[in-house]
Amino acid sequence: MEFLKKAVAFGESINEWIGKGLVTAAVVLFILVIFSNVILRYVFNTSFVFMSELEWHVFAFIFLMGAGYTLLHEGHVRVDIFYSLMDRKKKALVNFFGVLFFLIPSCYVVLTTTIPWAIVSYEIGEMSIDPGGIPARFIIKAVLPLGYFLMLFQGVILGIKSLCILMGKPLDQNPS
Repeated sequence: MEFLKKAVAFGESINEWIGKGLVTAAVVLFILVIFSNVILRYVFNTSFVFMSELEWHVFAFIFLMGAGYTLLHEGHVRVDIFYSLMDRKKKALVNFFGVLFFLIPSCYVVLTTTIPWAIVSYEIGEMSIDPGGIPARFIIKAVLPLGYFLMLFQGVILGIKSLCILMGKPLDQNPS
């Protein structure tokens, strides 16, 4: 059981580091890019395709890379009219079956379709179709399966933690 606790803690630390480190830095970059676009447009009466594309690329990065971190901190949107009233074991049951029947299959579908898509994009050196756009579109396409892998990874951790609660051997001592 001690090994499982350490493995779960290590796995969660990866999504914690990505969420607090990479995603936070990307949010700062996102703000700077938006600010620059506004200044360019309204002060200098100009814009650049590269900057506009960079804006939505960084936003996609934030959304995708932050998904596992958000799952770690139970920040995903859910209808918790009933969930919030449940005790710890019932929540663990909902989480376990949610991971097993919804999260894992949906991540599997996305991963099996986007990994080949990202590989082909890299192999052909896909770039923006707009003149002056981002020259390496395959980078953002590679972030899609990576983000879903991190969410799947965190989902498996949630499933393990939930199963341990259901077996009466929680990995943490938090009674909630």
